[in-house]
Amino acid sequence: MELKLGDIAPNFKAQTTFGEIDFHDYLGNGWGVFYSHPADFTPVCTTELGRTAQLKAEFDKRNVKVIAISVDPLESHLSWIKDINETQNTEVNFPIIADPSKEISNLYGMIHPNASDTLTVRSVFVIGPDKKIKLTLTYPASTGRNFQEILRVIDSLQLTANHSVATPVDWKDGEDCIIVNSIPTEEVPARFPKGHRIVKPYLRYTPQPNK
Repeated sequence: MELKLGDIAPNFKAQTTFGEIDFHDYLGNGWGVFYSHPADFTPVCTTELGRTAQLKAEFDKRNVKVIAISVDPLESHLSWIKDINETQNTEVNFPIIADPSKEISNLYGMIHPNASDTLTVRSVFVIGPDKKIKLTLTYPASTGRNFQEILRVIDSLQLTANHSVATPVDWKDGEDCIIVNSIPTEEVPARFPKGHRIVKPYLRYTPQPNK
């Protein structure tokens, strides 16, 4: 199953390190980050899970719940968490799904035969309050994910969901945004009272509306 941007994130029930969950109920009315690990006790993923725990306040600030998945069983997860806490100087504070049947991993297309017939690839899904998939990323096993980039994208998604703007290359929270082309130029002054500048008729900047 190939999931695309705008698709409803499939719901499921699963056993996790926080007990049994219903995925959509877990996300509630907020945003979600759902990401996979090839297996427990893998070195790059150990650092990623630790970093996620360290960033809890940043995710909370954005009303984002995080949940991870690996195809190993629950007992293995619980043992791995001890290593993560020890080596990354943190406390894992979000659920990790146990998926030994690979049912959920296959539901989300996380097993790529070209990479492995048994292990999940390192996918990331950002899911909006409407339960639709807003972002997908897939990393190779050798490259750790950049969680500052994931937070940056969430900032952009939350901004552009509520305002008629897009975010330019390398944008960070607080920087100028691009006015979307569906807004006629004559409406720009009223719609963007913080001001605007026109570089080209199709390239118009304004200060971030929600700052």
